[in-house]
This record gives sequence, structure tokens and C-alpha cells, in this order.
Amino acid sequence: PIRLMTPRFVGRDDKGRAFVLTAQSATRDPRDYQRVILDRPALVLDENGPDMARITSLTGVYQENTRKLELNGDVRLSGARGAFRTAQSLYDTKTGELAGSGPIQGSGSLGEINAKSYGVADKGDRMVFRGGVRTRIQTK
Repeated sequence: PIRLMTPRFVGRDDKGRAFVLTAQSATRDPRDYQRVILDRPALVLDENGPDMARITSLTGVYQENTRKLELNGDVRLSGARGAFRTAQSLYDTKTGELAGSGPIQGSGSLGEINAKSYGVADKGDRMVFRGGVRTRIQTK
């Protein structure tokens, strides 16, 4: 299999927003050339903009044909709007949308939240939490 050390992939979603995907290593699946297996991936969105966000995980799989990035194991999302932790996430590099079907915990400017699944759209302007949602709102 083809293996790259410290790869750096740069791209744009269908709205022209930039993203940078790095990893400790990337290995092309010898049985599926479109599948790239990532070790310690890190995805940075809007790197030089006001809404920069960083998503990291232990492992990942990028499907070149669908342009989807699956992140697994200790997924951490951080940015100006807060910090979240979950077990798995799916990022669509075409649309810029992020979703997860596993439990998520996090905190932001309004307080803390726990839920069973989530979705993030519109560059983080819209976040939807579902299933057993519990929040703690902090007053300033």
C-alpha cells in the first residue's frame, strides 16, 4: 500500500470555504483506491477566518469519491463557539456539514450540553442536538 508520513491535504467545499486536513500518516487502502486510512487526523476549517474550527481524532477514513471524512475515537471539536467531545463524526467536505450519531458532550458561551447525536451546518451557525438532550445554561 501507498503510505505518506505527515500528509497535508488542502481543499474547498462547494461554497468556497477552505479546509486543511493533516495526519500523522495516510495509507491508501490497497483493495479500494478511493479509501485513505488516516492516523491521528486533524481537520482545520476556515483557518485564517473568524470562525476557525479544529477537529481531531485517533483515526479517520477519507473517501475520495464521496469527499467524506469519517473520524473515530476521541473526536474533539474546538473553535470560537465552544469545545465538544464525541466518539465519531462524519464531515462532508463538499457541503461543509458535520454529523455524529454517538453521544456528544460540550461547552460553549451559553453553558454545557449533552446529547445522543448532533449535526452542524452553515459554518457552525446551526447546531442541532437530538436524543436525551441535557443542558446547563450559565448566566453571566
